[in-house]
Amino acid sequence: MATKLPPVDVVIVGSGWTGGIVAKELAPTGLKVVMFERGRPQDTVPDFAGPQAHDALKYSRRLHMVQDLSQETITFRNSMDQVALPIRQHGFYWPGTNVGGSGAHWSGLTWRWSEWEHKMRSGTIGKYGKNIIPQDMNLQDWPVSYDELEPYYDRFEKVCGISGKAGNIKGRQVAGGNPFEAPRQNEYPTPPMTASHVMTLFDKATANLGYHPFPIPTANCSQDYVNPDGIALGQCHYCGHCTAYGCEANAKASPHFLMLPLARKNPNFQLRTNATVVKINLDSDGKRATGVTYVDARGREIEQPADLVILGAFVTGNVHLMLHSGIGQPYDPKTNTGVIGRNYAFQGGGGARLLLDSNTFTNPFMGSGALGSWIDDFNGDNYDFAKAGYIGGGGISIGSNSGDPLTYHPTMPGQPRWGKGWKKAMVDAYHHVAGVSHQGAVMSYRQNYFDLDPTYRDAFGRPMLRLTFDWQPNEQKLMAAHSAVCQRIAEEITGRKEGGAGMPRSFGHFNSGFYQTTHNTGGVVFGDDPKTSALNKYCQSWDVPNLFVLGSCVFPQNAGRNPTGPVGALAFWAADAITKKYLKRPGALV
Repeated sequence: MATKLPPVDVVIVGSGWTGGIVAKELAPTGLKVVMFERGRPQDTVPDFAGPQAHDALKYSRRLHMVQDLSQETITFRNSMDQVALPIRQHGFYWPGTNVGGSGAHWSGLTWRWSEWEHKMRSGTIGKYGKNIIPQDMNLQDWPVSYDELEPYYDRFEKVCGISGKAGNIKGRQVAGGNPFEAPRQNEYPTPPMTASHVMTLFDKATANLGYHPFPIPTANCSQDYVNPDGIALGQCHYCGHCTAYGCEANAKASPHFLMLPLARKNPNFQLRTNATVVKINLDSDGKRATGVTYVDARGREIEQPADLVILGAFVTGNVHLMLHSGIGQPYDPKTNTGVIGRNYAFQGGGGARLLLDSNTFTNPFMGSGALGSWIDDFNGDNYDFAKAGYIGGGGISIGSNSGDPLTYHPTMPGQPRWGKGWKKAMVDAYHHVAGVSHQGAVMSYRQNYFDLDPTYRDAFGRPMLRLTFDWQPNEQKLMAAHSAVCQRIAEEITGRKEGGAGMPRSFGHFNSGFYQTTHNTGGVVFGDDPKTSALNKYCQSWDVPNLFVLGSCVFPQNAGRNPTGPVGALAFWAADAITKKYLKRPGALV
């Protein structure tokens, strides 16, 4: 039987970006707040101090800051007629663990999503009519417009010291930035990072082809910066150890030093580590959360009563808790009804690899997680869907991100894949290979969803979360078309036809076995209609009003850009609603 603790005002599940932002915003209220983190304590010092911070075996291979799959994992299948099996190695998702969550090991790309990406359904129908949308595509609008969210995008960028170049300030086009971006009120808080050589090659080639390159906005700070909360960020060292690593210089924005120290200013705030929340508890009517049950480091089951519960875990963690706790109607793909587990989406990928001449060096050991150039000419709705034959877009880019010798083994297609020949090919290519890649949107479909697995259970005795997902024709067309654009850019860079051999990617069935991105979305989506959404516009549960759910699990579909920007903006948006509306009059906000 679980040990029951004295009640608190607020429980926050997860210490990543969303949990950290809400905790920081609640600090001035003086409420009793308990934050749960399933992983270990960690901080810049001593955990990310050099030289051990660059331990490639520990971080990039053994993924020290990523979920322990021996304790928690999901099962996966491509379609409903298959038997799902547990995922036992990290491939397409890297849920963060330890203090800071995924916000400690992320790469740093920080986008605002476009106006169309907030209104994908109505925006598409407005241009092309309803018939362009496939019958099995569950395309939905966000309940929040870009204009409503713009101040919160701005707030998140300033807190994180995002480095970049604006392309549209208050409707005025600005040279050097993204000409397709939605209007913004302010320039980025810090200038773009120093461009690498491959970025200059990409910029020249894409401009020659009539496209519009610009530097990727990044949370890897280009210079020393003090944010509006008075917290200092250091300048990026271009050490190439961002993705899967913590930052020794506090140059990469992370909630462990930007949010949690401010939350701790509330003397009633407590962070409990090595504490895995396994269930949200409900009253006898199932209409109110009474707190959570968690398992501590000694395996003891403990109940923490609370008046307000906020979920800020990774997508899979939030969806799993909602399903296991019986909150909201589980999604049924056969009838396309229910809301928990609905609208799962991933991201497409692909590109072209190019070999530069022996006198051109890429210096892959220098870079950062988000250092790169990008074009949005084929992203969002910046081109004709009817002519292209698919809905959704993608960004095309080149980057200087990591030359980590344990993970970066560049060779050209057709060369040996093992043995002496592979070693020679890798050594010859290490300084001279680059990749033009694309990151594509994925729409939501009735046949792509989460539910609880009927066979497998995790270390806590819960049914595992099951994911059913596969590429659909719309995304297969998008990936093939954008890979061809990447090939064209690669050939423009090298000046020869054979210069941009295609990077291997399967456009057939989705393969969960290798890393692509970790940008999973959906499962607990927000919207205006309780029949197709689990949450209202403030990320508050329709069914349990004292429960808020944050993170990319609220996105109805996925875009061709990274999710952290809107995740951070929505966390500030929801925190405002909680502090300014909900706490004054607890209950449904919509």
